[in-house]
Amino acid sequence: MEAYITDISAFLPNSAISNNEMEKILGLVDNIPSRTRRIILRNNKILQRYYAIDPDTFEPTHSNAELTAEAVRMLRPTADFKLDQIECLCCGTSSADQLMPGHASMVHGELACGPCEVVSTAGICLCGVTALKQACMQVALGESKNAVATGSELVTTFMRAAMCGQVEQKRSEELQNQPALSFDADFLRWMLSDGAGAAFISPTPAEVGHSLKVEWIDQLSSAHELETCMYAGAVKTETGEIKGWRTFPSLQQAVDEKAFLIKQDVKLLNEEIIPTAVDRTLLPIATKRGLKPDEVTWFVPHYSSDYFRDRLYQRMAEKGFHIPYERWFTNLTTKGNTGAASIYIMLEELFHSDKLNKGDRVLCFIPESGRFSICYMLLTVV
Repeated sequence: MEAYITDISAFLPNSAISNNEMEKILGLVDNIPSRTRRIILRNNKILQRYYAIDPDTFEPTHSNAELTAEAVRMLRPTADFKLDQIECLCCGTSSADQLMPGHASMVHGELACGPCEVVSTAGICLCGVTALKQACMQVALGESKNAVATGSELVTTFMRAAMCGQVEQKRSEELQNQPALSFDADFLRWMLSDGAGAAFISPTPAEVGHSLKVEWIDQLSSAHELETCMYAGAVKTETGEIKGWRTFPSLQQAVDEKAFLIKQDVKLLNEEIIPTAVDRTLLPIATKRGLKPDEVTWFVPHYSSDYFRDRLYQRMAEKGFHIPYERWFTNLTTKGNTGAASIYIMLEELFHSDKLNKGDRVLCFIPESGRFSICYMLLTVV
């Protein structure tokens, strides 16, 4: 594949929000301070994050399309780059502002940059990297002279107090001994945040500075053997089936049953995400690509919470793919968990740091618990 990332940008809205400021901005559920916030934050190790909410008026400051457009505007692949040079725009998000039209069309409208091909990718955390793969394929096949890929999330619209139900006292007490419960609907509001990232894809490396050659982007789904784990716009039945909001007798009943909240099957998540990430995905991809752990200079993992960090490390080591922590790069603690935007926001910081040298190989890990799809991406610094 001859496709190169020649610039990466990230846009995080407003000022950083500390742990103590979160509840003031998101609001109190039933006017009662959360019993679970401190426990969840202790487990996920996030120290600050960014919200597209005005801290004074509590009104949204950006739409998802606006967040994404801001990230695209920050790209500088060349000194004389102009937005109307973009030939293909590929945008991924799990939290588009509307059901229709596609997110990429709305971002294109915000940019007002002239005609270009647009592609919207759906999903959860993976849709940002599937947008990137589409952009790379577009350039590698010669269909476009360049492409821009984006990943973005506007999750605070789900997380405001008005959208959430009260956490039962029994559930908050269980959280002390079962950290995985922090991934349920009641608790996700203390873990997710807003942001957008963008990457410029070219068929040749940049003339000035370094670029990232995209060696390959491989993704495997395990939906053929695992139930749905993370979902919104639906409820999960006792038999494991998903009942979409449009199948309810009325819109009000769907609202009453909290069909529009983001939810996770925490038991399934806890049991399957690490074996799926390593055994079902990393090992077969490494075999297919002939990848050895000692060939990896930097490992850039998108894990949603520090709760999974050691478990991922240990499983990789047990299965013969040991990468020491000093070769891991993440900014979860300072940038938060931004879903589909996370891999862009991590790579943007690494790309513009002094850590990369020519010939370095960067292995990226992007999991999606939706129905257990995992992606690995290998980049080479040129």
